[in-house]
Amino acid sequence: MILTGGPTERDLTAAVAAGRGVSGGQVTDLGGRTSLAELAAVLAGADAVLVANTGVAHLSAAVGTPVVSLFAPVVPAARWAPYGVPVTLLGDQDAPCRDSRAVRCPVPGHPCLTGVSAEAACRALDELRTREAA
Repeated sequence: MILTGGPTERDLTAAVAAGRGVSGGQVTDLGGRTSLAELAAVLAGADAVLVANTGVAHLSAAVGTPVVSLFAPVVPAARWAPYGVPVTLLGDQDAPCRDSRAVRCPVPGHPCLTGVSAEAACRALDELRTREAA
């Protein structure tokens, strides 16, 4: 099952699903369809989550679920990454936007995250799940 957060993630979700051999019928899009408590329950039942650096990443950590985070370095990861669970950060943490606190990327082409492929994200998720299962 793959969950999306909103319209901007739907293309990425489709790419991840296709790369994993998951058909459209096996994908559940809960974007905008859960309360905070329902979302927390879904996250608590997951082995691990792959998510952008958003509130969902922190909610996942709060319910004890390991996180693979697409993390733009506009804020320091040491201070702002999910806390208290195993975390894998994806993205160039030394990109030119580092520590800019920008809400929108000030660097053309968004280089801190464009280098992260759906395949690399899935690999990181698999590695985190395997590490946690051991």
